[in-house]
Amino acid sequence: MSFKKLHPLLKESLEHVGFETANALQKKVLPTLKGGSSAYVIAPKGSGKTTALIIAIIHKLKAEAYEDSPRAIVVVNDKEHALALKTEFERFTKNTDLRIYALYDEYDIDKQKTEVYYGQDIVIATPARLSKLYFLNGIHLGEIQIFALEDADYLARNNGYNHILRLSESINKCQFIITADTMNSKIQNYQNGFMSNAHLIVSK
Repeated sequence: MSFKKLHPLLKESLEHVGFETANALQKKVLPTLKGGSSAYVIAPKGSGKTTALIIAIIHKLKAEAYEDSPRAIVVVNDKEHALALKTEFERFTKNTDLRIYALYDEYDIDKQKTEVYYGQDIVIATPARLSKLYFLNGIHLGEIQIFALEDADYLARNNGYNHILRLSESINKCQFIITADTMNSKIQNYQNGFMSNAHLIVSK
């Protein structure tokens, strides 16, 4: 697929950074994500799955800020990944007013609570800090449209699994997306809950 059917501001951003057409994985993934279906996207590093996720989120949010509550959550492994993904999102949103926030464990939680309160559209968060802030009533999840786990291979080797499971139970119906290099047993177990109707998209 081309990028012609995307939101005009997103299309403009893609052209600005030199993305003229989707690659093989993105052609496979984007119709499903744009259509609003939950999905596992399992593909090797460098295949373009992160970019597909970013495109899907910006398109879903209509490339514009709206009120105060986050509408997209992307869960990542740690501070390094949160900041890197925030930078990547900013490449594609410079011509929009979308607000992107990185939420991680090493920062003062009271400051985070205040900064989220004043309005964010996309929150990129580590599992433990997102869970803690939520249970302190520091972040409202009632307007979430997309809840994504980015590069979720890390869940096979840390305790983020249960944080995410509890958070998913607190979110109204939304689109859930998991990207990973491989399908491990931890993320596969989510099929018993919030990923029960998810499409499985695998690329080698």
